[in-house]
Amino acid sequence: MKSYIVGVGMTKFEKPESRDWQYWDMVREAGSAALADAGVAYGLVEQVPVGYCFQASTAGQRAVYELGLSGVPVYNVNNNCATGATALMMARQFVAGGMSDCVLAVGFEKMRRGALGSGAGGGDFAASPVARHYGIMAARHGFAASPPTAQLFGNAAREHMERYGTTAAQLAAVGAKNHRHSADNPRAQFREVYSVADVLAAKPVHDPLTRLQSSPTSDGAAAALVVSERFVVGHGLHDRAVEIVAQAMTTDTRASFASGSCLDVVGKPMTAAAARRVYEESGLGIEDVDVVELHDCFSVNELLTYEALGMCADGASGKLVESGATTYGGRWVVNPSGGLISKGHPLGATGLAQAAELVWQLRGEAGLRQVAGARVALAHNIGLGGAAVVTLLRRP
Repeated sequence: MKSYIVGVGMTKFEKPESRDWQYWDMVREAGSAALADAGVAYGLVEQVPVGYCFQASTAGQRAVYELGLSGVPVYNVNNNCATGATALMMARQFVAGGMSDCVLAVGFEKMRRGALGSGAGGGDFAASPVARHYGIMAARHGFAASPPTAQLFGNAAREHMERYGTTAAQLAAVGAKNHRHSADNPRAQFREVYSVADVLAAKPVHDPLTRLQSSPTSDGAAAALVVSERFVVGHGLHDRAVEIVAQAMTTDTRASFASGSCLDVVGKPMTAAAARRVYEESGLGIEDVDVVELHDCFSVNELLTYEALGMCADGASGKLVESGATTYGGRWVVNPSGGLISKGHPLGATGLAQAAELVWQLRGEAGLRQVAGARVALAHNIGLGGAAVVTLLRRP
C-alpha cells in the first residue's frame, strides 16, 4: 500500500541549555505543528513511534502525552544518529503494511554541551556498541585524545585524502556550502556564512576536520504524520501529500570491517546498500533526484555519501563539491537546510527534520532556500553501530 507524509513540523534547533524547556515541550511544539500542517486532530492518530537517544525508557510516552491522552501505542526507538529516520520507517511500515491509516512519527533530543563520547549513552569503550568500530580504527590509526567520533571520521578523511588526493579545501567546501545554505533557514542552529578559508582556520577537532565542518550537539524535535492513500482521499489531503516512494534500512555487514579502513567503518557500505534497494524498489535513480538531505555529521561523510548514493565515482566527491554541483545552480542541491553541520544535530530528531525539509521543498514551501522545480527528493540518515536509512520522496 502507498504511504504519504501529509504533515510535518519541527522546532528551531538550538544550542543545549540555551532555552528553558523540557523534551516534552519540544515534542508538543513539533508534533502540534505537524498535526496542524495536515489539519488532522491527534485523536485520529493510531500509533506513535518516538525516537530519542539520551532520555530514560518511556520518555516517548511522557513526550506525546502533551499531544493527547488517547491511549494509542507509543514505541520508544533508539538507533543512534539514525533514530529519527528509523521512527519514520516504522510509521511507514505500519501504514504500508495495512495496520494503520494514520501514524505520527516523532523524534527529539535534549543534549548536553560538548562533544559526544563513545556514542549515545556511551562512556565505557569496552562495552560500547561501537567498540568494534573503534577497534578497527585503533588498529590502523591508534587512539588519540580528541572526541572519539571525530577520530573515526577524521581518520576516514585522511584515508580519503591519501587514497584519492582529496584536499583539505574540498572537505572545507562542504562546511562552507552548508553554512551558506543555513543562512536562509530560520530553524537552523547556526545562520552565519563562512568562506572555505574561514572553515579551514576554525578550531581543529581531529585533523583534518575543524569545528565548522563538524555537527554540534543540539536540542530540538521534529515530527511527520504518515497516512494511507485511503486517509488522503477521505480527508481531502491531496494538496498536502508527499509520497514515500521507497525506503530501506541496512545494518553493518562484513564490508564494514573486512578492509580495516575507516572509510568503510563509518558506514559507506551500509549507505550504498540502502540506496541500491531504494532505487530498485522505486524504479528511480539518483539522476531523477532534485534535492537531497544527507547525514553530514562531519564534512567527510557528505563526500562519502555522494559516492555511496551514486552521485559520482569513488574518490571523485571532493571535485564534485568543489565544482558547485551540489548547491543552487548545480545538478543537485544537497542539504538546503544547512545539514547537520549548520542546522544542528539533536540525534533523535535529525532524520525527521530531514523529512520535514524535503516535504517543504517538494510542496514549494521552503521560502528563500526553495529548490526550483523540485519533484523528487532523497533523505539519508546514518547511525554508527550501525544503521543507514535512505528514503525517496516524490510529489504526486
